[in-house]
Amino acid sequence: MRDRIYLVGFLLGAGLLLYLGRDLLEKSTLVTWSLTFAGTTAAGVLGLTLYRVQLELRASRHELARKEAELNFALEVQQALFPRRFPTDAGLEFAGLCVPARGISGDYYDVLRLPDGRLVFTIADISGKGISAAILMSNLHAVARTLAGAGSSPEEVCSRLNRHLYEVTSGERFATFFYAEWQRADRSLRYVNAGHNAPLLLTSLGGSRLDAGAPPLGIFPDTEFKEKRVSLQPGDLLVLYSDGVTEARNEREIEFGESRLEALAAARREAPLADIQQQVLKAVRHWAGEEVEDDMTLLVVRASGPGQEAV
Repeated sequence: MRDRIYLVGFLLGAGLLLYLGRDLLEKSTLVTWSLTFAGTTAAGVLGLTLYRVQLELRASRHELARKEAELNFALEVQQALFPRRFPTDAGLEFAGLCVPARGISGDYYDVLRLPDGRLVFTIADISGKGISAAILMSNLHAVARTLAGAGSSPEEVCSRLNRHLYEVTSGERFATFFYAEWQRADRSLRYVNAGHNAPLLLTSLGGSRLDAGAPPLGIFPDTEFKEKRVSLQPGDLLVLYSDGVTEARNEREIEFGESRLEALAAARREAPLADIQQQVLKAVRHWAGEEVEDDMTLLVVRASGPGQEAV
């Protein structure tokens, strides 16, 4: 900035001297020498400024390359946290994906088969964007898995996660969280919804939403979480999603909405899960455009009967 001020001052001074001394150039050696000195000095300052700009651009490129490498590494670490394989013999079949809006996501989903036969699946959305949200997401992912493996009930898992998140974050950070535990023996699903978008349950009798629960995690230290139980029959479909799906807006600022998502999933309730997933993403992008403004996470679950386990 200082160099630019000097440069402008020299150029203005040179221009002023040229204007005032236009009739004296041929008569005065001093005027000619002064103008030559001013022009040479201005050119020197200009050259110095350009050189410094080049150095700054080079440093900026190196910094940008370093940040891009860090972002790519963080993305690789995050992708490794998502399930690579889903259980195929637990009475449920799954299809899941996460589409980050800015390279790295604050959303996550997980499916965990426990040694005692329980099957746990979750979906969460961390407030905020970027690397800070992704770091908090990975922390939540690790603690949730630890609590689930210790045999904690859905209520206990959410209560301890809530306390943990409240203690390790500032007041403006929170996470919406849906946690479900499946018992194949009695086909029951116990769940807690901590402020997350209510998953859609689509059956042959119609649709409903799994919305029982409490506020998001991390807001209040002593939130009480209440679990609810539903029964899943073969063919029943669960659609878990983040708000990036339903809050995607078109050019008129109209949201895609839960009703469109439910109608789309209900019309394809018996289709392969991957097809349902792709049709939903295709519809959202057709509605809002290819450049999404928020992370989009979708986990589709179907209850299977004997001999219907997914391959």
